[in-house]
Amino acid sequence: MPLTQVERVRRFNRTVTQRIGALDDAYLARGRPLGQCRVLWEIGDEGSEVRALRARLDLDSGYLSRLLSALRADGLVEVSAAADGRVRTARLTPAGAAERDELDRRSDDLATDILARLDESQRGRLVAAMGEVERLLVASMVRVAPVDPGAPEARACLDAYVAELATRFDGGFDPARSIPAEGALMLVATLHAEPVGCGALRFHGSWAAVKRMWVAPSVRGLGLGRRLLAELEATAAAREVRTLRLETNKSLTEAIALYRSAGYREVPAFNDEPYAHHWFEKDL
Repeated sequence: MPLTQVERVRRFNRTVTQRIGALDDAYLARGRPLGQCRVLWEIGDEGSEVRALRARLDLDSGYLSRLLSALRADGLVEVSAAADGRVRTARLTPAGAAERDELDRRSDDLATDILARLDESQRGRLVAAMGEVERLLVASMVRVAPVDPGAPEARACLDAYVAELATRFDGGFDPARSIPAEGALMLVATLHAEPVGCGALRFHGSWAAVKRMWVAPSVRGLGLGRRLLAELEATAAAREVRTLRLETNKSLTEAIALYRSAGYREVPAFNDEPYAHHWFEKDL
């Protein structure tokens, strides 16, 4: 990683934390640090399971427990457990809901103050840049790792894959008619512990087939499809695979564009996949 890029990211982080008041021990002058305020906001009006809070905020369980304990001591949050004790839910008390409303008001004031010191052109540039930075930061939080194809997160991705193809293919999609991917190596992408993408490799000696590429609609546009494909290529290369092959349906125009831009060339059909219209190949 170029050192200059690392230095720019660190400088950006310092500027942001100072400008939004993250360094203050009483964020927005409310007597508590930013971490407690964010948890209070994240619990929301409907409450939230503690494990879901931990996943959304990417917090260590011990640290989250300390944040919740501090909010409970201030009378802002209640935490209850289900009968089996395994699922705990955090909810705002009336005082907590009032505090959350006040934090929302002061957060609006802070955002207004940031924008008010800029002219109209600068405000537009800042908001547009923030949108781009947010998308890229979300992309950087996605984790890609191999999982057992039978794991819940893998099954969730494959079920979503089948459901989407059923709506996009002419005549629907029946996985029983498609060439199976059993025995494949499976990569799953997760964001805040939720599965948001997958891809698989089925090995055939010196070549391997890319199967079951899917990205959740909620994270499309973040470059995750390209990242999954690159991870699959790296995994295949590490196993001394020399060629990757894949097939796809004519309706998946985004996938076709991705494969072509990633260096895959269209080749004659190499299998009898009934849902395929295009076959691609790439030498690694």
